[in-house]
Amino acid sequence: MPELPEIEVLKRDLEKEVVGRRIKTAEVRPGTNAMKVVRRHGRRKEFSELLDGAKVEKVERSGKLLVLELDNQRAIVFDLGQTGTLIKTSASEEVVTHTHVIISFTIGGQLRLIDPRHGAEVFVSPLEELAELKEAQPFLIDPLTHQFTWHYFSQLLDERAASMKELMVDEKFICGLGDIYSDEILFVSGLRYDRPSDKLSSQDVRRLYRALMETLQEAVKARGTTWGSVEFRDLQGDPGAFQLELKVYERAGEPCRRCRQDILKEEWNGATTYFCPQCQS
Repeated sequence: MPELPEIEVLKRDLEKEVVGRRIKTAEVRPGTNAMKVVRRHGRRKEFSELLDGAKVEKVERSGKLLVLELDNQRAIVFDLGQTGTLIKTSASEEVVTHTHVIISFTIGGQLRLIDPRHGAEVFVSPLEELAELKEAQPFLIDPLTHQFTWHYFSQLLDERAASMKELMVDEKFICGLGDIYSDEILFVSGLRYDRPSDKLSSQDVRRLYRALMETLQEAVKARGTTWGSVEFRDLQGDPGAFQLELKVYERAGEPCRRCRQDILKEEWNGATTYFCPQCQS
């Protein structure tokens, strides 16, 4: 599943590649179950007609949604779900299996949405409804866009009174960490997955706050994580590189890079977590 850093990478790629481009056609491909992907629209033609001739003026990210604002008072909204991929290609490139939507530009190739499980979604929204769409996002914190202090973060942790791993993967609390980034952030901050969030010291919270910000920024700089079931590809179809920096995730039995003690793997509240028993307390 692409998480927050991967979606941010795509957002920055889209800013470079499609802003200023005019849409020539938008095709919902027949025979691919593509209507599941454009499920808010009753007909293929309805989706296409809303986009024909429009120019992309701006790209935004709202949580894990990608929003392309157009000059016709509409916006294209992409939700990649667990297995969606967004690729920018030339018009001559072969259309791969499970390509459901192709947006062609008058100059500059095509934008293609690919998803083997049909869990992704793309829809066209009036611009005046974007504010409502953003407000409907469930999370309290988007670490890459929200400006907040560690004091405010501490207050939220106190209020939740949950185990740290449970809280870090809770999409209603913080946007887009998932198992990989939550495990890595907890390792960097020196906190165990089962530490109660309302029992952290000020020093613990400051370390966690710094680890959260630095880990996500480093992941974006490395262009995301492509690892195991996370088959992320950027807009050019290239994998990320942050998996080379992972310190605990899926490294059970390997020595910790800090203390050389073996990394452990535990099941916690139905999820798997990786941690160092020496470095995290």
